[in-house]
Amino acid sequence: MLDTAAGAEVVRSYYDMVDLGDVEGLLQLFSESAVYRRPGYAPLVGRAELRAFYASQRVIDHGRHELTELVSEPGKVAVRGTFSGTLKDRSTLDVDFADFFVLEPSGRFSRRDTFFYVPAV
Repeated sequence: MLDTAAGAEVVRSYYDMVDLGDVEGLLQLFSESAVYRRPGYAPLVGRAELRAFYASQRVIDHGRHELTELVSEPGKVAVRGTFSGTLKDRSTLDVDFADFFVLEPSGRFSRRDTFFYVPAV
């Protein structure tokens, strides 16, 4: 079974890689058939769809995630935080978010769900 602290560190690494634009690195954190859900959009399934998503215009050009709450138990990590940055289409973003990850015993994500992202006030 995945160690609780190890799961939290894998999730922290995910946000670091997103902020650095390390797409190939973060894809390796997902299982081949991982499901990636976002409110208002169809789920992305598998690394190929994730790769296409991260190559799209509506993805981060540069920015920073700040994790304000991270709750971990074996195989599951829930996160709340903020993100401020610029997307590839040059729009700016300043939001609060809540994400939930399910990890396989290997430590890879089998699922990622975003429950909300709302403008930060």
